[in-house]
Amino acid sequence: MSTEKNIQTVKDFFAAISHGDREALLTLVADDIEWIIPGEDWPLAGTRHGHAGLADLLETASRSIETSTEPREFVAQGDRVLVVGFARGKIKATNKTFEDDWIFAITVRDGRLTHIREYIDTQALARASQMDPSGLA
Repeated sequence: MSTEKNIQTVKDFFAAISHGDREALLTLVADDIEWIIPGEDWPLAGTRHGHAGLADLLETASRSIETSTEPREFVAQGDRVLVVGFARGKIKATNKTFEDDWIFAITVRDGRLTHIREYIDTQALARASQMDPSGLA
């Protein structure tokens, strides 16, 4: 596929996420997608595989985080699309807010996303997820 088509596929992916359209997401990602979110001490960190892993990630996200994500720039070469963006949100368990400048490195093959690796501010997200010593947010 052309880099322009790959960029459009990734834009469609972000649009499906923002609209909560799980059916569209599943048509845009490969059956064996791998999604890596680095870090620890916050709910979304980890590696997910396949449609089941994607469903788990979306369910975990809806239970634990409120966020608005703004992809701002798309850079593509071959089957790779880098997306530069910004997110702002709140961890529900702690009611703490965060801001995050991020980059997603996405591989697109045959019109479907096969690999996503997020480069995010893991410290900001871990701080927002951390309970105070008293056990309160």
